[in-house]
Amino acid sequence: MTSSSTPGLTRFNAADDRSARAALREICASAAWGEQVLARRPYRDAEELLTASDTAVAGLGPADLAEAMAAHPPIGRPAPGDAVSAREQRGMADASAALRTEMLELNLAYQERFGHVFLICATGLTAEQMRDALRRRIGNPPEREREIVRGELGRINRIRLARLAVHPATEGATRP
Repeated sequence: MTSSSTPGLTRFNAADDRSARAALREICASAAWGEQVLARRPYRDAEELLTASDTAVAGLGPADLAEAMAAHPPIGRPAPGDAVSAREQRGMADASAALRTEMLELNLAYQERFGHVFLICATGLTAEQMRDALRRRIGNPPEREREIVRGELGRINRIRLARLAVHPATEGATRP
């Protein structure tokens, strides 16, 4: 992933702004993030792209973070037909009914407390790990939680951008 010759990165660098912007919107719903990443094209390699994403996430204001989070479904309830979220939340697939119910209750309590969905980079996590993180984080002060959310968003964006950078034109950047 360190060569600009990867099919996805080559395609992204060569895409017109409208197409590249659309691909970035699939990765992160924050327009500010997308514009910052778009403005730095072309990228020499995937690491440079990921670094640009990290810089853009670090600079997001509260409204930009809210815009990004609004596009993420609650853990355990990906939108129908949302293959990306279903893949990322795969750890919830085999959760028991009791654990699913607990996650729903915790998600609702979190959303009531913070005003947005519980955001976690769920890739590779079990349902129990996601639940435990939610239990730990629900007691955070809002300022602390906002910074954790920023870090989680950065991790999610990195995973999704890595897919964009390596996949050939016949496979979508965020498709499973």
